[in-house]
Amino acid sequence: MTALECNGVLFSGHVLKAMITRLIRAYEVEEVISYGEIIKFYSTDRPYPSYLLFKFVNGRPIHVVAGKNPETNECIIITCYEPDPTIWLPGFKEKNELL
Repeated sequence: MTALECNGVLFSGHVLKAMITRLIRAYEVEEVISYGEIIKFYSTDRPYPSYLLFKFVNGRPIHVVAGKNPETNECIIITCYEPDPTIWLPGFKEKNELL
């Protein structure tokens, strides 16, 4: 499944701090949400189901976790980060299960 269709995007306080610390810009997060690939769905997350999305942006791998309100289709960005190559398999879509 690709991209996450949102009727609006809200950035949580946590993700804003993460973006500053990790030097990830809002347009990069929005690009991952709009054009990235959903690599994991967390149906039991609360208050809303959430998604782990991935995309290379300007050659840099970025993961974004976003919750989605099923009633309004509004997306709440929870966190974002550059995946650690020692934890993720090449391609950054699957974790190394041997760790």
